Amino acid sequence: MSQFIQKNDQFSIEENAQSKRILNITLSKAVIEQFLQKIKDEGINIQHLEYTPYERQVIAAYLEEIAGHSFGNILRDIVNDRATGGFTIGLEGVSKCTDEYVIFSTAIAHLVGISNFDSMTGKYYARFTVKDTDSSDSYLRQAYRLFTLHTDGTFVSEATDWLLMMKMVEENAKGGESRLLHLDDWEELEKFSANSLGQHKFQYIAPPSKNVQEIVHRQLFFLKNNRPCICFIDQFAYPESIEEAKFLKALSQSMESDKHVIELALPVGSLVVLNNEFWLHGRAPFEKHPELNRELLRQRGRFYH
Repeated sequence: MSQFIQKNDQFSIEENAQSKRILNITLSKAVIEQFLQKIKDEGINIQHLEYTPYERQVIAAYLEEIAGHSFGNILRDIVNDRATGGFTIGLEGVSKCTDEYVIFSTAIAHLVGISNFDSMTGKYYARFTVKDTDSSDSYLRQAYRLFTLHTDGTFVSEATDWLLMMKMVEENAKGGESRLLHLDDWEELEKFSANSLGQHKFQYIAPPSKNVQEIVHRQLFFLKNNRPCICFIDQFAYPESIEEAKFLKALSQSMESDKHVIELALPVGSLVVLNNEFWLHGRAPFEKHPELNRELLRQRGRFYH
């Protein structure tokens, strides 16, 4: 049983039914209501959060004060814990306002760390929809194909320690679950990490929609606290030899077929936070529907030092 399992008047923590590595955090409705009321009383809205960076940390402090019990320390410890490294949390039906979803996710994110600038939207977060038709230049919005396992931040030079994904809207959607794989559960980890190409710095180039022009070279596997971590995405890797290309394809196929991949059930108004260095994520295909509509929110960033 995880060291984090607990229950008090403000929140409870239990293991996720699909994976003992993911912890479900349930805030009491009273805590959520008090937090949202505090935001209203202070007159804070999304524009404040976008224009004034310190407001993001201020609202994180509000949530921590209301939740108590060293709530922020617990979130940070979970995401940094190699045995877990991920948690879910949501608004428990208290609100269905997507603006309040953004505010809540911002508070959670800034208890974990600091959100990076998201070049795709020009903000500290990104909201994007997945619909029946799509003309984008990546798999992100393509509903009916597998979005392969990867980590975020491969094509930017700044650190991307953690990732937050929140389900904002869902209509006529069947399938499309978040696919997750903890690096330590991957059966062929040693085979690929021990290969000489496992320490190679691969070239990554982002497509135009990402609004990132730089070319980045990232080491595939690296050690942190003497444990292997990974930086990988198949879409934007530009190998410089046939040998490199075959290695990356074999690596991706191995992860996709691993029996420990889970498809996480996440309701609207809930989010998942993952350590981006040892959790890989992707998305299962949706079933075809002409009125499919799912909106997601993404934040990603670095830990406090």
